[in-house]
Amino acid sequence: MAAPISEGTVPWPKPDADRYTAAGYWTGRPLGDLLRESSDRTPDATALVDGELRLTYAELADRADALAIRLLDRGLAPGDRIVVQLANGWEFTVLTWACLRAGIVPVMALPAHRRLELTYLAAHSEAAAIAVPDRLRDFDHQALAHELGKEAPGPWHVLVAGAEAGPGSLDLRALCAPGTDPAADRARLDAAAPGSRDVAVFLLSGGTTGLPKLIARTHDDYAYNARASAEVSGVDADTVYLVSLPAGHNFPLACPGILGTLLAGGRVVMLPSPEPVRVFATAAAERVTHTAVVPAVAGRWLEHAEQHGAQQMESLRVLQVGGSRLADELARRIRPVLGTTLQQVFGMAEGLLNYTRLGDPEDVICTTQGRPMCPDDEVRLVDELDQDVPDGEPGSLLTRGPYTPRGYYRAPEHNKRAFTEDGWYRSGDICRRTPEGNLVVEGRDKDMINRGGEKVSAEEVENLVYELTDGVSQVAAVAMPDPVLGERVCLYVVPGPGRPAPNLDAIRAAMEEAGVARFKLPERLVCVEELAATKVGKIDKKALRADIAARLAAPEGRTP
Repeated sequence: MAAPISEGTVPWPKPDADRYTAAGYWTGRPLGDLLRESSDRTPDATALVDGELRLTYAELADRADALAIRLLDRGLAPGDRIVVQLANGWEFTVLTWACLRAGIVPVMALPAHRRLELTYLAAHSEAAAIAVPDRLRDFDHQALAHELGKEAPGPWHVLVAGAEAGPGSLDLRALCAPGTDPAADRARLDAAAPGSRDVAVFLLSGGTTGLPKLIARTHDDYAYNARASAEVSGVDADTVYLVSLPAGHNFPLACPGILGTLLAGGRVVMLPSPEPVRVFATAAAERVTHTAVVPAVAGRWLEHAEQHGAQQMESLRVLQVGGSRLADELARRIRPVLGTTLQQVFGMAEGLLNYTRLGDPEDVICTTQGRPMCPDDEVRLVDELDQDVPDGEPGSLLTRGPYTPRGYYRAPEHNKRAFTEDGWYRSGDICRRTPEGNLVVEGRDKDMINRGGEKVSAEEVENLVYELTDGVSQVAAVAMPDPVLGERVCLYVVPGPGRPAPNLDAIRAAMEEAGVARFKLPERLVCVEELAATKVGKIDKKALRADIAARLAAPEGRTP
C-alpha cells in the first residue's frame, strides 16, 4: 500500500500559513469546489473546445463528476496517485477536473516521456494508475503502460484515451461519458471533498541532478497560482484561451492556463501542437484571445505571420512567452507583426511567477521578464556566499511565498541543497533587478540544458552515456546554442585508451532503446583528447559551452 502523501511533503511553517490565509491567498477551499462554483455561475457557457467537441460548463462539470465516481468505484481512493501522460485533448481536462474533485492526485508526466522516466515517476509517487493515449506518433503508450504495471506493488489501472483500448485497459473516453444521476454524483463528491491543504497535483521539476523531482502543489496554493495569474493576465469570462503547449506543464495548466481560465469562467480550446497553420486557423475560428508559448514557438509564429499575414490572429489580445529567456529582438517584433500584447512570464513549477504587466511600457515588456505576481512573494538575489547583491548586479535567485512549496516530495537529501534552512528555494536562475523591480534573466547557475522549454539534466545524460556506451573515458553534456530551440544537447567525449571514437547515432539509438525521452537525446558529438578543467580539477562546463559556440560560429563548421 502506498504511504500517505503527507509523509513525504514539507509543509509551510504555521506562521506563514496563517499569514497567507489571513491575506486571502489561501481560501480554505479545494480546487474541485472552486471549479464547480465556476460551472454554477455560467452553466450554459462553452467551457471546453476540442475539434468538433464542445462542452458547456454544466456538461464538463457533470462529466468530471461522473468520471470521479467511476474511478472511486473501481478501487481508486482519495490520496491515490495517477500518472497522467495524455496529449492535449478534452480527456486531459475532464480527467484533471475529476481528480481534483475526488482527491486523486495526478502526476503530470509529458507525452514525450518513455520507459525510463515513467518507471521512475510511477515508483517514486507510488502511483496506482496511469492515463495514456493508445498510440501517439507511432509509439504504443498503452503497451508501455501495461509493462509498468508489472512492477507496481499493488493494483494497477491503465486508462487509455483513444479508439483502441485493449484487453486489461479502461476506456477513458467511456469513463468520461455523462453520468446517469449528476445530482447524486455531485452530492457524494461534495460530502467527501479533499482538504484545501491536501496535495492537489504533482508537477515535475526541471531537474538538474538526474530524473525530475516531484513538486507537491496543494489545493490552496495552486488555486491561488491560477487565480492570481488570471488576474494579472487579464483573463475573465470573455477569455478564449488556446492550449498548444503540453497541457501537463505548469505554464499552460495554471499560469493562468486551463485552470485559471476555467476558474474565471472563460473558454479553453485544446490543440495537439503549436504548429502555426492549425493554430492560426483555430485562432480565427474560435476568436482566441490568450495563449502561451515558448520562445522557439513564438519565432515560428512570427515567421508564419510575416510570410502569410496575421489577419487570423486579430482577436489575440495577449501572447504569453515563457519557459526560457526571450531574446529582446524577438520580443520587439511581437506587437508589430502579430498585433498583440506580449506578456513575458518567468517562473517555475516550484512556485514563483513573474509577469510583465499588460500596461507596462513597451521597453519593459520587451527587455525584462517581469516582476513577482504576489505582494508576499519574497525574492532575493545573492552572491556565492548568499549575500544580497545590489540592484543591477547579477545574483542567484532565492524565493519564498504563498505558492512556493518548502520542499520536494520524498527528497530530504536534495531538499537540503535546494532549500535554505529558513525555507528559501534556490531556483538556480541568475537574474538582475532593475530599479523598478523587474527581473532580467541572465542565465542559470545549474547544469541544465533548456531545449525549447524542455529542461534536460546534463548529469542525467552523462550517466546514461556512461551506462550505455562502451569505451568512454569521460563524458560532459553541455548546452549548445540553437537559433530555433535556444539550446540543444551537445556531448563532449574522451574515448578510453585505445578505443575508437563513439558514434552519435549509436549513442542516440542506445538511449532510445533504454526508453529515454527523445528531447534528451544528444544532437552533436565532439570527441576530444581531454576535457577542459577548472583550477580545482572539475570539468569546466563554461569553457566547453564557449568551445561549442565557437565551433558553430566558425566558417563551414570548421574547428577554430
